[in-house]
Amino acid sequence: MSKNKSDAISAYRPCVGVMLINRDGLVWVGRRFDKQNDEGVGKWWQMPQGGIDEGEDVRGAALRELEEETGVTSAEFLEEAPGWFTYDLPEHLIGKSWGGRYRGQKQKWVALRFTGQDSEVNLKPPHNDKGHKQEFDQWKWATMDEVLDIVVPFKKAVYEDVIAVLRHLGR
Repeated sequence: MSKNKSDAISAYRPCVGVMLINRDGLVWVGRRFDKQNDEGVGKWWQMPQGGIDEGEDVRGAALRELEEETGVTSAEFLEEAPGWFTYDLPEHLIGKSWGGRYRGQKQKWVALRFTGQDSEVNLKPPHNDKGHKQEFDQWKWATMDEVLDIVVPFKKAVYEDVIAVLRHLGR
């Protein structure tokens, strides 16, 4: 049975999000790579996130995405947020992003404790042998409230919900 185009575009891409929390209760955020795109030029920040591969579990996807996007491998599992969180792309991106197959993402969020040193962070892809593109050009530790002020607007509602569920881990 084949799906028609409207069914495909109404679908949500399965994705994992990672809230990496340091010993001081701050959250790792990266600035989207500084190039012109529909989100603006180097304006928006986000936590690591990416697709869940077929057959991959949520924790495995979280650790893989964290390493691919940040180079970080020193992290311990804290908690998985219950349920899925969804967001829609802005109307002008629907049918264009992710090969035009998805209208947005459904995300499972995982909180991890960073156990390494800041020097472990490597935003450039040499640690990444699968040809993934660089996601971020800057990074920093931020309070959870600051994250809400700097995230791309169409993801803000999801970030508010995720932070509400996982905020206790930053204390």
